[in-house]
Amino acid sequence: MEPATGHNLHNTRRVLKWSLRIMIGFLALCFACFFGLWAYAKIAGPPPIKVPETTIFYTAKGKVFAEAEHQSQNRFWVKIDDISKPLIKATVAIEDKRFFTHNGFDMRRILGSAVADLSSFSKAQGASTITMQLARNLYLYNDKTWTRKFLEVFYAMRLEMHYSKKEILEAYLNTIYYGNGAYGVEAASRYYFGKEAKDLTLSEASLLAGIPKGPTYYAPDENFDNAKKRQRLILNEMAKDHYISKKEAVQAYHTPLHLLTNHESPPRKAPYFEDMVQKELRDRLHMDEKTIATSGLKIYTTLDLDLQKKAEFWVKHVINPDSTIQAALVAMDPKTGAVKALVGGRDYQKDAYNMATSAKRQPGSSFKPFLYYAALKNGFTPSTLLTSEPTTFRYDDGRGKYSPENFGGYYADGPITLMQALALSDNIYAVKTHLAIGMDKLVDAARKMGITSPLSPIPSLALGTKEVSVLEMARAYSTIANLGTRVTPHFITKVVDKSGNTIYEWQPKKEKVLDPATSFVLSQLMTGIFDPKLNDYTKVTGYSVRNLLSHKVAAKTGSTDTDSWMVGFTPQLTTAVWVGYKDHASIKTYPDATYSKKIWANFMEEALAGKPKNSFKAPDGVVKVWVDPDTGKLATDACPNARLTYYLEGTEPTEYCDKHKGRRYVPGEKDHGPTDDLLNRLKNLLPW
Repeated sequence: MEPATGHNLHNTRRVLKWSLRIMIGFLALCFACFFGLWAYAKIAGPPPIKVPETTIFYTAKGKVFAEAEHQSQNRFWVKIDDISKPLIKATVAIEDKRFFTHNGFDMRRILGSAVADLSSFSKAQGASTITMQLARNLYLYNDKTWTRKFLEVFYAMRLEMHYSKKEILEAYLNTIYYGNGAYGVEAASRYYFGKEAKDLTLSEASLLAGIPKGPTYYAPDENFDNAKKRQRLILNEMAKDHYISKKEAVQAYHTPLHLLTNHESPPRKAPYFEDMVQKELRDRLHMDEKTIATSGLKIYTTLDLDLQKKAEFWVKHVINPDSTIQAALVAMDPKTGAVKALVGGRDYQKDAYNMATSAKRQPGSSFKPFLYYAALKNGFTPSTLLTSEPTTFRYDDGRGKYSPENFGGYYADGPITLMQALALSDNIYAVKTHLAIGMDKLVDAARKMGITSPLSPIPSLALGTKEVSVLEMARAYSTIANLGTRVTPHFITKVVDKSGNTIYEWQPKKEKVLDPATSFVLSQLMTGIFDPKLNDYTKVTGYSVRNLLSHKVAAKTGSTDTDSWMVGFTPQLTTAVWVGYKDHASIKTYPDATYSKKIWANFMEEALAGKPKNSFKAPDGVVKVWVDPDTGKLATDACPNARLTYYLEGTEPTEYCDKHKGRRYVPGEKDHGPTDDLLNRLKNLLPW
């Protein structure tokens, strides 16, 4: 028995010896692996803490008016100093008690989890610290595999090596999911309580801190009882860790909570405008939709929310609510091209198609100002006379003929001046002018002003038969308002990334394309559509809305069988309005044909409130004289409708009116006009 016992003892010693060697080798291997992993993590450097963030849109005054959504997710990054202290303490207490003392791994939790996993042959137990959870949320999938666990450790090491505890905790609180599409404490605070994360109370914070454990199971708006049970647990843990007293825990638990119950998204404040902002980001900055929605950008725009509300109000209140007719409006600053307000349709929820920018319609007579600019540059003056009567025009060396008609079949059946023709919107006068100066002149003028849609040098172009967009018309009229300087319409002034760096800033692009003096003379002719002194065989086209305006404005109406327009400006604001049916149905009823005028006049009057009544200032090269609108000659004191009219210097009339008998009017020190002088003479003749 002795030899056998000695042999067994020898074998036992050998086994223990080899077991010790294996254990030492295993520990050495583990140490080597850990050291290698540590060294690689050190060399790899800090992993980027880059998470999707909601992009925010600002008005011209710096107020938020929209947020870009991505897959129904809301994400906002806030500094840890802007997060309530109770929420920070509650999160640490329930998620990772030793967060501030460990190096990314809580060995007690890991060993306990490992024992549980091995005993159940599973990976069900969690031992993830806040750092490890952050690593998983930022860089990994949520599947439970050994590979993911290894990578989780690796990224946690990198985070702990290169970021402070404060930075890690800030990133965690801004990325953790709180249910209902809310990522991060700011989005969660807004969703559940309608307040910012910095304003959360202890009661609210302890409730929110419990949600990430099971965003559906513990969401207070869906499972309030479950949320309250977890809140009690969290408050007790906070008391154990001496963050709060037991009394404070009890008080917080019993404090009534005011959860938001209405989570319907409020109506977008300027949806058509917002769409154009995103289009500009794609086209000009070459951003895709995901980048726009999730990069946490701050988009500063040209939107004037007050003007936008006024525009939407008048579109809504002028048009019969039962009508299916559509409307579009663009208001822009003619000096910079900044689009201040945009209405692309009557109801974005029903139809998101933007009639202001995407649709193209015939502008009708609102195209005529481009023609008359070309005419003024080619020998015409406000006094030029042409006969208004039914006419068949022949062109293309007699091979083509064109027989336009005046609206309603009314004609002067005699000569009228250019100033009358523009105010009355006489079609015969326009086509005669178009053919007289050469049809290419109108195409050239329209191109210079900013019309980019296809145009053709045909007789009907004078009457606006080629389709254009509302935005194009606003740009072209702005060139006149800006005394011949063309600007590019834009919606964005600046783009700032989430780090505060300006990555784009609008630089106004201005180009002098028209003669300033001629542009000014044209603008003053366009004020005539509101002046009854220019009435003749019909009334001026702005007659019905003239009493709505207290400011001097230049404008032109336009109408076709399917479209109704009003476009006009002051030196500070250009507005284009279109009304018509989306399917090109005919505008037959009286109200439909007047909507554009009423929308335009009411909007302009409100938009110009507080501005000077007359902000037009004549440039060098123009003169003003009193003329008789019927003859185009200098007015006498007997001319009943004498009107102060601007001319290019050297083109003003020199002959006095011979239609109305009277003496030549010589202005005195006060520029009061011949009509006033005539009234004073009549008063002197009265017996009283």
